Amino acid sequence: MLRRFLAGALMLLLASAASAADRFPGAAWEKTAPEAAGWSQAKLADARAISEVMGSTAVMIVHKGVVVDEWGEVAAKTNLHSVRKSLLSALIGIAVEERKIDLSDTMAKLGIDDNAPSLSEVEKQARVGDLLKARSGVYHAALYETSAMAARRPPRGAHAPDTHWYYNNWDFNALGTIYERAEKRSIFEALDERIAKPIGMQDYQPIDGSYVTGPASDHRAYPIRMSARDLARFALLYLREGRWNDRQIVPAQWVRDSAYNYSSVGPGRGYGYMWWIGPAATPPGSFFAAGAGGQYALVIPSRDLVVVHRINSDTGVRDPSSAQLARFLRAILDAAPN
Repeated sequence: MLRRFLAGALMLLLASAASAADRFPGAAWEKTAPEAAGWSQAKLADARAISEVMGSTAVMIVHKGVVVDEWGEVAAKTNLHSVRKSLLSALIGIAVEERKIDLSDTMAKLGIDDNAPSLSEVEKQARVGDLLKARSGVYHAALYETSAMAARRPPRGAHAPDTHWYYNNWDFNALGTIYERAEKRSIFEALDERIAKPIGMQDYQPIDGSYVTGPASDHRAYPIRMSARDLARFALLYLREGRWNDRQIVPAQWVRDSAYNYSSVGPGRGYGYMWWIGPAATPPGSFFAAGAGGQYALVIPSRDLVVVHRINSDTGVRDPSSAQLARFLRAILDAAPN
């Protein structure tokens, strides 16, 4: 708890010191020539070459609230895949502040169950906060998960709630059910009103979301299509600890809690409230939203930097490797001013 308090205090201090100089886009993103902002054009070219090998379809690099480089189809709305979970986390944070959702509520209290074989009494003791951290201990079949995720799923009853981390679509989908019951409207409508419009997303509309249903589970998945330039706004919102200009959109403490490492999941990697901590190629304090097929929104507070990487999964391009992503990020960080 002390480490978490100190980390939060440091982020708050840094945010207070930088707030006077923070910049935000207006109706469109402000852009500058990389070298005018102290960036190396040659080293950015290295990052672009790596991204071409990765099959990238859109990249945006935002430094101090201004676009210093971008390439590809940044306005194209493509599938976010699991980045959707970080968007829902933000909405839940707003609902928690408004006391519509309580992180200590159990599945039993909320009446959350699933189709046969339904949840056991132990599984029903999982709390909303456990689901946010992917530590529910509920290993019921889930919708919109890969065969690899299903193969890694522990047996039912293998772990009690909040004792084991498993990247679990059941948790994330059930959170969608919990949120929509509390909010009494769709995730996609709430996203539009509570986040997209306040931060000036240029492309997102509620019709860009859809539901996946099926016999595996009662809890629907909620894929969302979004442009790189809109995703960059969302990442900048988190870089600014939930603030947009003079308005607090997502509670600052929620952003800090979301970026806290509750579970170590690999070298230099951790998991927060539906946000990933790391990756190893970035400075300490970095965190990111990620989705299958190369969808990334990276927040690097120590460098006042956002990096968005997209691959249009409709094209069938394979997910880039972690080594490729690390090279790509190192090239960008090497290009950045000291």
